Order: sequence, then C-alpha cells, then structure tokens
Amino acid sequence: MSGQKKVLGEDRRMRLLQLLKEREEPITGSELAAKYHVSRQVIVGDITLLKARNEPIIATSQGYLRLNHTSPHPVATRTIASNHSPEQTEEELNLLVDHGVTVKDVTIEHPVYGDLTASIMVSDRKEVKQFMKKIHSTQSSYLSELTGGIHLHTITSSSEAKLDEAEEALKKSGFLIEIDS
Repeated sequence: MSGQKKVLGEDRRMRLLQLLKEREEPITGSELAAKYHVSRQVIVGDITLLKARNEPIIATSQGYLRLNHTSPHPVATRTIASNHSPEQTEEELNLLVDHGVTVKDVTIEHPVYGDLTASIMVSDRKEVKQFMKKIHSTQSSYLSELTGGIHLHTITSSSEAKLDEAEEALKKSGFLIEIDS
C-alpha cells in the first residue's frame, strides 16, 4: 500500500456517492474499501451515513447500488405473493427474470418484527446465479424459510404486459398465491 493514500471522511463519502451515481451496476463493499484504502467496515459506515442523508442507496446481493429516479424507461411495478420451498428459489427467480422482470426485493411478515424486507435486485440469469452463489457460500437462509415459504416480491418491468406474463408463469408453476376477490 506504499504510495497509496487513505481517502478520509467526508471527502471519501462524496467520492463514494459520485461513483455510485455514475454506475449502473452494483459494487461490493470490498471493492470500495480497496479503492479508497479503508476497511470494508468503514465503507459500511459511510453507506449508513449517506442513507441517513436520504441518498437512495440499497445493498443488494451483488453490492451497493444507488437508485436512479430519472430512468428514461417507464417502469411498471407490482407486488406478488409467492409460496415455494427453499429448493425452488432459483427456479422462481429465473422464471421471473426470463419474462423481462426485475425482482427488487422479498418481504415476509414476521410474527414479532412485522414486515421484513430484503433487497434482491436481480434482472437476468447471471444475477440470479450470483445471488444463489452468495446465499450458498455464506450458508444464509432465505427469509421465506421463516414463514413456511410464503413471501412477497416487488417486481418491475418496462411494461404491465411483461408483469402479467411473469405472473401467469408463476401461476402455472404453482408458486403464485392468488387472492380471492
């Protein structure tokens, strides 16, 4: 690390924010730590401070991402209810992304904590594979395991038609929980 200088405090946070604004893909805390010559824990603290300033930064399974609210593409959004075993998670996510859908998050209703939501942010099979690899390599559990497989997803796409197609595919697979009218 000779010749490389640690970027300090507010200067680092402003550079970090600028980097996140310029990127369309997530970047890991470890990559940011190496770039700014600090520990990953310092980056976690920086992200927390930026979020406290209402910066729309989310932590995904692929890294940190700043949400860009000036997207040129119209976005259709929907919340769906799903139920499946942990072993079927990859199948469910692939089914959704194969229909041109981004799976933004997963939400469960916990009996003590209420609604718990975690970011997923997968839009294609490569991102699904990375998400699954991270789950397995960290030996993490799925939130849906706390609720017997029942969970919600926020899904987005460039059109309502794609959301309809994805929902129909979930229905055919037996994953979709339909609400009686």
